[in-house]
Amino acid sequence: MTYVVNEKCIKCKYTDCVEVCPVDCFYEGENMLVIHPDECIDCGVCEPECPADAIKPDTEPGMERWLELNRQYADNWPNITAKKAALPDADDIKDEPGKFEKYFSPNAGSGD
Repeated sequence: MTYVVNEKCIKCKYTDCVEVCPVDCFYEGENMLVIHPDECIDCGVCEPECPADAIKPDTEPGMERWLELNRQYADNWPNITAKKAALPDADDIKDEPGKFEKYFSPNAGSGD
């Protein structure tokens, strides 16, 4: 098992999860984070820290798609190990449905 970030992170990018991760397995895109599934130690400390409820175990139904997306982009985006400010409209958009189709960006973030 590993944890994955799903579409609830898109256009929010809270980094509370990054701050508590003991193995620094988060990677930063332009408007979301992902977890590298081969680096995650399944400790679960990140899941309750996410204000958008965007982190789930890959064993939950429907997470297969997100596991592959996390793997793909973790290999291409820079590592992030320190907390940053969330995106400007994060609180307003965090519960919006269909964010992947509307807003996903494959572009890398700045990382650390």
